[in-house]
Amino acid sequence: MSLPADIYFYIVASAAVILVGLAKGGFAGLGAAAMPMLALVMDPVAGAGMLLPILMVQDIVSVWAFRRDFDRRTLLLTLPGAVVGIFFGWFLATAINADAVRGFVGVIALSFGVYRLLPLLGAQLKLAGPVPEWVGVVMGGVAGFTSQIAHAGGPPFQIWALSRNFPHLVFVGTSSIFFAIINWMKVPAYAALGQFNTQNMTLTAIFLPLAIVSTMAGVRLVKRVSPERFNIIIQLLMVVVGSELIRQAIW
Repeated sequence: MSLPADIYFYIVASAAVILVGLAKGGFAGLGAAAMPMLALVMDPVAGAGMLLPILMVQDIVSVWAFRRDFDRRTLLLTLPGAVVGIFFGWFLATAINADAVRGFVGVIALSFGVYRLLPLLGAQLKLAGPVPEWVGVVMGGVAGFTSQIAHAGGPPFQIWALSRNFPHLVFVGTSSIFFAIINWMKVPAYAALGQFNTQNMTLTAIFLPLAIVSTMAGVRLVKRVSPERFNIIIQLLMVVVGSELIRQAIW
């Protein structure tokens, strides 16, 4: 076993873990940039495998913090689709090489970053009228797929959840429980991909304390600071990182 020796790796990986922690603590959306950042410094499938146990520990903190604030109907609609999406994400990872996975991660990051920046350009996309419940099933499937590939299921899930006009804490609590459940669903897929190996689990142990601290910080900050203050920077980061991953995949 040989751990990365480049200090750049640990700086980028630490930033990614902090973003995920803040997202789990209530700053929904920040975590979508974490996996694209990791894909810059390590194999994307290995990075996702290293990050998954960290996400699962962070889930404990976030679910406990928001356990009284969630919408049961949303979970019943989105979780069945997520199962199908996770399966297709696993199948894709078995069929293509690391550069192709890196390209997929880049496309996901670039697409979600642009989507979230559209309102700043006066071109916000909105779903007209009441949203049929089958859309929740579809968005759950998309969230499962992007979560399996890049731990980036937040944006598809949020498109559906935001259409329900939940109070902020209900939105955060529902998101926390949804992703806690699908992270457990992803365990067999990543085990089948051989990603719970000694090197990945050692890196998980190194970054775990930072993950817990950042999640607890997110829980405290979300009640005092508006998440919108961070969103513009994160979305611009996703556009830049996504573009770079696509470049690396092509060239």
